[in-house]
Amino acid sequence: MRWQVPRIWEGGDVWILGGGPSVTQQFDIPDNIVQDVLNKVSPPAVYSPYMEPIHKKHVIAINAAFLIGDWMDMVFFGDHKFLTWYKDQLAAWPGLKITCSAGCEKYAWIKFLQRDGGHPKGISPNPNMVAWNANSGCSAISVAANAGAKRIILVGFDMKINGSGNHHWHTLYKGQPTNPPPPPPTRALRMPQRPKPGFPFQRHLTGFPQIAIDAKKRGIEIINACPDSAVTQFPKCNVKDLL
Repeated sequence: MRWQVPRIWEGGDVWILGGGPSVTQQFDIPDNIVQDVLNKVSPPAVYSPYMEPIHKKHVIAINAAFLIGDWMDMVFFGDHKFLTWYKDQLAAWPGLKITCSAGCEKYAWIKFLQRDGGHPKGISPNPNMVAWNANSGCSAISVAANAGAKRIILVGFDMKINGSGNHHWHTLYKGQPTNPPPPPPTRALRMPQRPKPGFPFQRHLTGFPQIAIDAKKRGIEIINACPDSAVTQFPKCNVKDLL
């Protein structure tokens, strides 16, 4: 169903919960519980009690983050395959289901926002659209902004693999991105190979400079609650500092 983002959070804070592995660190989730989720022994919902400090905040879940709990306001996804994987669970989840994936507008229980072809990066000025920015997390920034957020807090926007080789706080997706393989041995006079331009994290990072420009124009503060994030356009801090 085509939708227009309403100004439901005028002047407020909005938290966007992404997929980066720093999520578990920021909420002090014990390692044994994290490993159980990574090994699919426990569901993501076991993280919920540790996130109690934001249960009453305005929160947009990105992709599988909605599985953590029904206390979040919205879930945003940009890839149709995500719907095929989690259709039944999404339909039963009580919050708003929002997407920019073409073909999803036929579902009455999903709010569809078109990708803004005239403003593909940054924050879409049109409440009927989102700037895609090549990933769901950045798209959701358009939703938060057009809902009236004065301050947007990014959690789990690592945009890189951590020291343990994890790219998400879970292992629920097929074909998850990995760091580009090291180049083969080269002679001293040859230049080392560069990662392919399409490598996911490189692509995901391309929208942030314009997001920062658009946010400043609109008077929106964006905070990156991941001190080790590859995103450098916004002030960084710990979740504890904000709470």
